[in-house]
Amino acid sequence: MAKFVQTLIVSAIAGITLAACGGGADTKPAAAAPAAASGTTTASAPVADGTPKRVAITAIVEHPALDAVRKGVEEQLAADGYKVGENLTIDFQSAQGNTATAGQIAKKFAGDNPDAIVAIATPSAQSMVAATRTVPVVFAAVTDPVAAKLVTSWEPSGTNVTGVSDELPLEPQIDLMKKLVPNVKSVGYVYSPGEVNSTVILEQLKAKLGAQGIEVVGAPAQRTTDISTAANGLAGKVQLIYTTTDNNVVSGYEALYKVALANKIPLLASDTDTVKRGAAAALGVNYYDVGLQTGKIVTRILKGEKAGAIAPQKMDKLDLFVNPKGAEAQGFTIPADLVSTAKEVVQ
Repeated sequence: MAKFVQTLIVSAIAGITLAACGGGADTKPAAAAPAAASGTTTASAPVADGTPKRVAITAIVEHPALDAVRKGVEEQLAADGYKVGENLTIDFQSAQGNTATAGQIAKKFAGDNPDAIVAIATPSAQSMVAATRTVPVVFAAVTDPVAAKLVTSWEPSGTNVTGVSDELPLEPQIDLMKKLVPNVKSVGYVYSPGEVNSTVILEQLKAKLGAQGIEVVGAPAQRTTDISTAANGLAGKVQLIYTTTDNNVVSGYEALYKVALANKIPLLASDTDTVKRGAAAALGVNYYDVGLQTGKIVTRILKGEKAGAIAPQKMDKLDLFVNPKGAEAQGFTIPADLVSTAKEVVQ
């Protein structure tokens, strides 16, 4: 996906030790961002009619889906008249997959007290919500914000938190599994046990598939480097491997693809970007659209609405991506009717 172009002033941020980040949140002075964080960019320019609005964006890691969310947010803000270099500043930091770093970034952003903070993916959102009860926090690409304890329900929170979920109904996913592998009886699920969304989906899959006589075999991968081992443990036990938007797994998807290829196991995902990286098929939301929807919420906040008065939102559209050649390499054929109805056929 094309990189979003901005005129930016790069911030050189001093390192900070984990010990320096202990303690409270909002009332403390701003701390320097951790050296481990990457992709830090800021830009600002005073305008004649007032001080530019300030938006901070943080993501747990950088990978195509989460990068698309960020791009969507930035482009929606620009479309709404908030342009970097004119009347908007943006400070972006990635935690590089490290939850401790996510906590450091959250403390810094809370101390900076911007007009709004966008937290992309569950670990970053959890860190951000723990760091501030006053700065508006807009989460994005969080599957279950209630289970993640970001909000208590799907109603307006009355707090400083709202956002956009990438939650997917499982029934269409299960239907796709059956179309790809007729009479499927066992499904492997590679996931990060430390990501609450992934563990929630595992239990849901076990309940829904179990009721249909289909076994779900969980394969936990605590770190990206554990993905190959976890996936290899499924060889000979499952007829299909299914993955969700688990950030740890998505970050190391190529390792999962190699195992699927070597063992001729069909690979199905709910992150459409992974079809270009090895999945034979994926049914999921468009993460750029998640970013656009998130950006619209941020605009409402910049114009004066309270985050707690805006109900958390879900996406209402799923896209099917398929890779017929990749499927053949994994030992099966995608039905022609699925190929003909796919939004994108990856070659």
